[in-house]
Amino acid sequence: MNKIEQIRSEMVAAMKAKDKERKDALSMLLGSLKNKAIDKRADLTDVEENEIVLKEIKQLKETLESAPADRADIIEQCKFRIQVYEEFAPKFMTEDEIKETIQTVLTKLSLTEPTAKDKGKIMKELMPLVKGKSDGKLVNSLVSTFFK
Repeated sequence: MNKIEQIRSEMVAAMKAKDKERKDALSMLLGSLKNKAIDKRADLTDVEENEIVLKEIKQLKETLESAPADRADIIEQCKFRIQVYEEFAPKFMTEDEIKETIQTVLTKLSLTEPTAKDKGKIMKELMPLVKGKSDGKLVNSLVSTFFK
């Protein structure tokens, strides 16, 4: 079952439970997924579906950060939608798993004492392995810890 079918069935369950807030959140996510599929003119892959869910979560977090403190309605709505969307987001790698992957890449590139000059080579090999499974900022900071 792909994400669109999964979200659609969750949305039906929310409608039956008369949970309007959850239904609206799922409806927005479903719309984003369908729009991307229409733009692509083909079914979405699992990776593409995950990217869209993560993009929606990121946008909600940005909205949450920029919302004025006195707008409790916007803040609550964003927090709720993030919570709902995270149910469909891919599980992220832990810091230890990311460090193991970085070490594997360093071994593959035969770099025993990497320097900042090697960062481009490392990131080029590393990002395809962790994309969609981890936060890019975290990966970047963890790679920097390996430099001498």
